[in-house]
Parts: sequence; C-alpha cells; structure tokens
Amino acid sequence: MDGGHADAGGSDETGLLGCRPRRLGRRSFLAGSAATLGAFGLGGCVTSDGTMLADAAKVYGPIPDEKFPIPAVDISKVNPKYYRRTVRYETKEAAGTIIVDPRNYYVYRVEGDGSATRYGANVGRDGFLWSGDAYVGRKSEWATWTPPKEMIRRQPEAAQYARGMPGGLDNPLGARTLHLYQGGAYTLYTIYASSDPESIGSGITSGCVGLLSQDMIHLYARTPVKTKVVVLPA
Repeated sequence: MDGGHADAGGSDETGLLGCRPRRLGRRSFLAGSAATLGAFGLGGCVTSDGTMLADAAKVYGPIPDEKFPIPAVDISKVNPKYYRRTVRYETKEAAGTIIVDPRNYYVYRVEGDGSATRYGANVGRDGFLWSGDAYVGRKSEWATWTPPKEMIRRQPEAAQYARGMPGGLDNPLGARTLHLYQGGAYTLYTIYASSDPESIGSGITSGCVGLLSQDMIHLYARTPVKTKVVVLPA
C-alpha cells in the first residue's frame, strides 16, 4: 500500500468501537465531538510567528452561521505544526484520496499535483489503532451519536446516550462526520469534527480521527461519498 510521504519541508516533526475518549466529562465530549489555505498563507515560507498566528486566527475564527454557531479555536492551545497548510506530498493515490497518518497526527487530502492539504488530527489511543483501506460510505452534519454496546460495557456512564445523543457542540461527532466503510459495511470508524484544540496531536479516541471543526468543515466540503481513505500503520 502506497500512502505517500511528505518532503522534509512539509513534515514537522483509528477506532474499534466508536469515537469516545476514555472519560466522559465535558472535555471528553469535546475531544470526541471556512476559509481556504490560500487565505491562510502557510503553503510556503512564513515571514514571522506573528504572521502565522494572525493568519491562523482568521482560518480558525468563529463560524456563526452554523446550525449551532461554532466558536473560534483557541489557537494558543494548538501546536503551529498542526495548522492547516499545503505541503509537498508524493503518492500514487488519486487526487481527492484521504490519507491518515496516525503516527504523526496528520490527515492529508491528496491534491493530485505532488501536493496535499494537511490537517492536524487526534487519533486512536493505544489498543484502538488500526490501519488499512476504507471509503467514505456516508456523510452527516451535526450527527446523532450513539455509543456502541461494547463501549457501554466498558464505560457504563455512556448508557445515558444508548438511544442517541442529539447533534450539538457537546456531541462527540461535532459539526461534520465522514463515516468509513469497508466492503459495504460500516466500520464504526469516523473522521469527525473536534471542538477540543488540546486534543490535536494526541491519541485519545477509540479509533476515530478528529480534526478541528474549521478543518473538518473544509475537508467535508471537498469530500464526496465513495472517496477512498487510507489509514497508515501507526
């Protein structure tokens, strides 16, 4: 499987049963729960940290017109290497393919010209990592989240949502969700919108992959059903 690789300049150095982090407090809900890069200005050389932060503040600003208005991201809680940007990325995968790199906490959208749009991500914690090929079987906005039975057995406090948790800012799936399928069957894995900036760059979920809400909305709008998703080994 050829997932591709980023060049040195572009590289700054998923879920068995649902998306929930280990604990079910408010931060866990948010952890489990726009503008283009051209406006971002991070595709090439950044003139100063101040410029980077100013551009990031624009890209990760509030989205007031959503069904549930999305607040601005506190970018001070995100390592700048996880800001959305365009990077060199060589791969044999077709344009539009999504490649998840859990080892480095990145999600790439292949652009087809030797480059990719790169997003910072959170991924599955130890014991919940996975790899392989999948595809986007369906898409949803402000989806209802229902914990799997296996999760309820592990975390009985999730039982209160056995009939579903309505969409909203506290819902683990957030504003947008890409549901991953293999061979016609739903895997229970998703790429979802996270409202928790501190989760980016960490392994906290039960295998799902989370992007900041502003990044997820950006990716979602460019991702049709049937899009191929490649999850690299961690």
